[in-house]
Amino acid sequence: MPRIVRLSSGETIINPGSVGVPAYDDDEPVPHVMQSFSPHARYVTLDASTVSFHQVEYDWHAAATKARALGRDDWARGIATGRMT
Repeated sequence: MPRIVRLSSGETIINPGSVGVPAYDDDEPVPHVMQSFSPHARYVTLDASTVSFHQVEYDWHAAATKARALGRDDWARGIATGRMT
């Protein structure tokens, strides 16, 4: 999930989001579901005082087709929609 977290220590943690699988479920370390609700690839740019989040369109339908061909219907759904349901 794209987000910025500022810790009480003054440190900043930045998660730009996903480049490849914007939605998935997993059982480790505990059962959980992650969903970005968008199929876009995401990244962050930084300068001395600014964090900028970006999203990029790509052929997510082709990527989902490839995932299905590899037997990963669960990934295909997440890649194509950013959702697990």
